[in-house]
Amino acid sequence: MTRIILIFGTISGLIVSALMLGSIALMGDAHGGSGSMLTGYLIMLVALSFIFVAVKRHRDTHLGGTIKFWPALGVGLGVALVAGLFYVIAWEVYFNIWARDFMDVYLASQIEAQQANGASAAEIEEFRAGMEPMMDLYQNWWFRMPITFTEIAPVGLLVAILSAAILRNPGVLPRRA
Repeated sequence: MTRIILIFGTISGLIVSALMLGSIALMGDAHGGSGSMLTGYLIMLVALSFIFVAVKRHRDTHLGGTIKFWPALGVGLGVALVAGLFYVIAWEVYFNIWARDFMDVYLASQIEAQQANGASAAEIEEFRAGMEPMMDLYQNWWFRMPITFTEIAPVGLLVAILSAAILRNPGVLPRRA
């Protein structure tokens, strides 16, 4: 089981990392827009689809074609954890080499969005003041890394639950003899 988790977690992690960095390179300085958020979560979903493959492989190879929900969920969460670690490491490398100004750019884009929605100068200043503590904290790796992990964790949890629920039925994609 550990071997399957490490293999498929690494595959998933490499895919999510490469696609994330590739999409950032293609989008240029468009940090934090809604299009980039949608792209990011679609990338995560594609990469984390290997959770399904890992659970099926474990079910078919090691368990004779049947698996219960909780062991399947354990495999799925293990793959998601490994992939999440790759994602966090990739973001840390990107952030520390190319995007030290990420929070400044993000804040500017959020202020632009508020201005476009007709926010007053006082509301914008209140928003900016509220963001200052988070911007300071984000410069610290011990704050940034868990925040980054929480971006991918819900997607991994969802895919792991769905995979476990679907693959506990031995009639779904049955083992080939």
